[in-house]
Amino acid sequence: MDIKNMRSSLSVKLFVIGFLTALLMIPTGMIAVLVNDRENRQADAFREISEKWGLEQTVTGPILTVPYKTVTEIQVAGETRTSEQVRYAHFLPEKLEVNGTLNPETRKRGIYEVAVYTADLEIKGEFAAPDFSDWDIEAGNVMFERAFVSLGLPDLRGIREEVTLDWNGATAGFTPGLETNEVLASGMNARVDLKGKETGANKFSLRLKMNGSRDLMFAPVGKTTAVKLASGWVSPSFQGAFLPQYELSGKGFIADWKVLELNRSFPQKFLGTAPVTVQNQPFPEFREKPMSIAGASGLYGADFGVRLLIPADEYQQTVRALKYAIMLLALTFLVLFFYEAKRDVRVHPLQYILIGLALSLFYVLLLSLAEYIGFNLAYLAAALAVTAQITLYSKAVFRAWRPAALEALILVFIYGFIFVILQLEDYALLAGSLGLFVILGLVMYVSRQIDWYRVNN
Repeated sequence: MDIKNMRSSLSVKLFVIGFLTALLMIPTGMIAVLVNDRENRQADAFREISEKWGLEQTVTGPILTVPYKTVTEIQVAGETRTSEQVRYAHFLPEKLEVNGTLNPETRKRGIYEVAVYTADLEIKGEFAAPDFSDWDIEAGNVMFERAFVSLGLPDLRGIREEVTLDWNGATAGFTPGLETNEVLASGMNARVDLKGKETGANKFSLRLKMNGSRDLMFAPVGKTTAVKLASGWVSPSFQGAFLPQYELSGKGFIADWKVLELNRSFPQKFLGTAPVTVQNQPFPEFREKPMSIAGASGLYGADFGVRLLIPADEYQQTVRALKYAIMLLALTFLVLFFYEAKRDVRVHPLQYILIGLALSLFYVLLLSLAEYIGFNLAYLAAALAVTAQITLYSKAVFRAWRPAALEALILVFIYGFIFVILQLEDYALLAGSLGLFVILGLVMYVSRQIDWYRVNN
């Protein structure tokens, strides 16, 4: 086969088209990197706003802590001496009730929106009398007069008003910081004197008003934990280990959680940290692994709450659309190739490249427009723009409207098909596989009468 015949050979052209399709997947991969970069910028905007307003908050507690002394004998220079150390016993509430409202708002950093909130929480309940009978601790070594109540919060900067503890009718102020980090990593504490009150229940209540960003979570530290939240946010996403009973309307949501001691994997009282072997977890890395409450994320994953969801999924949707890029390229090139085969019209590889670049540019247009007008409108605008551009270019290449119109119909079909798949999250695989089956059948039908051995081979 001479050089002239090679240039006109459809077999060689088909190989070139396949190579160009693979080559044009490179810019598609670069667009995927661009999407990831924009997601990182969005995350940076979230961090910048939340660091100034208040981070994602998890309310842990209150927890009652009672110090006690341990006395040990040591030998020093042949003499026996005693050494005293202060240790801590921790008690969780018998009842814990949280009633609150979540007042949301959005803050903007450039083109990015971040959901923030002000939470107004009323926390109340009761502790049983601290019981040391299960431990080998002498009654005289227990320092009831130095007992304190701790409340865990990851970001104390979000607190908007003074927090006071009502303890059996007496008022105590919270101070920042923790006397011990055995249970909580960050928070505040209030001193309570249990001297002479070693028996009977201890009722408590407090009011907490704080700022936070996106997530508000709670740790189920009560023997029974009941949380009720009301908010005007219309698109909540309930997070964590437990789902609530909830009512959702155009005015917001009301959610109720109830968690029992049996639903979690940490004890009601413990000395020091709470070593617990996490059993029957679905993930092997958590099995047979002793952990402490301080070192575990969200009390072994038992925390629960709500996320103020901003339904802006343009990045995830764009990534999903990118997965169909090779189908878009292949079918578009296939239409051009079939027209070459049947009409004896030649399309230069450079023209294939230009059309392929236009198809790749669709995703850049989609991403950039979606950040301003939403994914659906951006998809429509980008698809119309690219379809019009390729249609006009095809008309110039073939010098006729018929192949250009056919190309336009194919693009409209493909873009419409991809859009439907993107909307059908639960049935995307089924719809996609059936659609591809039908498309392959159409290609077979169109090419059934072409004699590939006799047409310019």
